[in-house]
Amino acid sequence: MPPPGAIAVPRPLRPAAFKCGPAAGGAGDDTMGRALGTLGCLLLLLPLLPAVPGSPHRLRRQPRPGGRLSGSQAADTACKNRPLDLVFIIDSSRSVRPEEFEKVKIFLSEMIDTLDIGETTTRVAVMNYASTVKVEFPLRTYFDKASMKEAISHIEPLSAGTMTGLAIQTAMEEVFTEEMGTRPASFNIPKVVIVVTDGRPQDQVQDVAASAQTAGIEIYAVGVDRADMQSLRTMASEPLDEHVFYVETYGVIEKLTSKFRETFCAANVCALGTHDCEHVCVSNGESYLCDCYEGYALNSDKRTCSAVDMCEPGRHDCDQICMSNNGSYVCECYEGYTLNPDKKTCSAMDMCAPGRHDCEQVCLSNDGSYSCDCYEGYTLNPDKTTCSAVDMCAPGRHDCEQVCLRDDLFYTCDCYQGYTLNPDKKTCSRAITSSLITTEESCKCEAIAALQDSVTSHLEALSTKYILFLT
Repeated sequence: MPPPGAIAVPRPLRPAAFKCGPAAGGAGDDTMGRALGTLGCLLLLLPLLPAVPGSPHRLRRQPRPGGRLSGSQAADTACKNRPLDLVFIIDSSRSVRPEEFEKVKIFLSEMIDTLDIGETTTRVAVMNYASTVKVEFPLRTYFDKASMKEAISHIEPLSAGTMTGLAIQTAMEEVFTEEMGTRPASFNIPKVVIVVTDGRPQDQVQDVAASAQTAGIEIYAVGVDRADMQSLRTMASEPLDEHVFYVETYGVIEKLTSKFRETFCAANVCALGTHDCEHVCVSNGESYLCDCYEGYALNSDKRTCSAVDMCEPGRHDCDQICMSNNGSYVCECYEGYTLNPDKKTCSAMDMCAPGRHDCEQVCLSNDGSYSCDCYEGYTLNPDKTTCSAVDMCAPGRHDCEQVCLRDDLFYTCDCYQGYTLNPDKKTCSRAITSSLITTEESCKCEAIAALQDSVTSHLEALSTKYILFLT
């Protein structure tokens, strides 16, 4: 018996159990023979009648003429399913016999008959896996049932190991991409995987399945015959009783089509995609209402949506500046501030850090801003960033009493002739002539004086003679 939570389809009766038809009644009267044959058929079909109410998780087995509905018959009974991006992942390892693999392909074809296939409705991809993974066709390839079923009929088994985790990983990374036909997230189209396997995965499937589900992929696990139920439950999405299926043989796997048809059937106008809501459709019995994504408001036409100003007072929690962004917002800071890791509050930057300012000499930080200054001996130019050397000997800039001598950015004081600089290096005093005379200088002075006296005396004598001569 399959474990609890699995949906079980009983193993079909062997043909040898009963014989259906007139031959079952023996060689007697034809009417009696037909009656007995019919009774035998009814006895044969008793195990196939619907399960008794109250026995959950068992698919109802309805007798079908010829054992299987034709494609057109299945299409006639199909409901309009909600749009999906649906990927079948089928196990073709060596444990799956060729005739069993053919039944899997029949199952896929019958599933396609129940779906509303199309570019804007349900898109289907098929992956085949064993030790390796092969994408038989992606979501972008076929948009009609006939072409899709034809491609499925040509799929060949790979006949090797059972790398189920690798197959799910490949689906997530290579098939569920917009390049391969997956519709953008904004379309809100469910991404669904149906895994069909009869064995135990030979790789780690739990983490891969968890990653796929985190990425928004819904996983259904179908186990056949020897399938490991724990592995099925590990890879399937929650709730498990709606995502784990089990059948005892490939011979009855097609019975699952009715279950999936019910699962994927659109039960309301919103799921059918016939509404005209721009953003969100909310089912309301047989009708619907439109709603909008967060950050948008429903317009007066009750169908379309417009972005609300998320930067209105009270709508945001930005510390300084709120920037509206298509129905949402981002926070920014004033010049001189930087956004903190919480993306809401701001902190003042050191505007005088290297590379942040354009001051030529001195940068003075000032609460998220800055101003420029100059070294001593320089003055700030009108551009408020560069500096020029000042004339330190200009009136009022020095404290020299008499003479200011400029020396690059500095100055020294000096005095006029006849004055000497005082020890304070600023003021001046009149110079005093020294009374000390050397011996040599004294001799020279005496000789000069004697000569002067001799000349004076000689001049006086001549003057006297000249006067006498005149008298």
